[in-house]
Amino acid sequence: MENYELEIKKSRFIAYRYELNSLNDVSEILQNLKKQHKKCNHICYAYVYSKEVVKEIAYDDKEPNGTAGYPILNVIKKKNLTNTMVAVVRYFGGIKLGAGGLTRAYTKACAGVLNS
Repeated sequence: MENYELEIKKSRFIAYRYELNSLNDVSEILQNLKKQHKKCNHICYAYVYSKEVVKEIAYDDKEPNGTAGYPILNVIKKKNLTNTMVAVVRYFGGIKLGAGGLTRAYTKACAGVLNS
């Protein structure tokens, strides 16, 4: 597991990269992140899994629709990665970023962990 952290307007974004051996890994990863980050506001994620069939999932975890999961998924796909999950944990800093700001933040966090 690799991680990358950034802060934007007092919000903290921590991105984690995981290799998926099966789809069962996803729920285990999410349970572990929820235990590790009990006070976070959001755990947004996306993955591309390709064994028997290709499955792509993007999840915004109560962020405005399309501002977190899909930006993460788009970065994974642009890098042509499969069997890869990126989860971004957000601690809200009190300043709203707006839809564009959130999209940029989640994209940057995902790209950061995938480039590390």
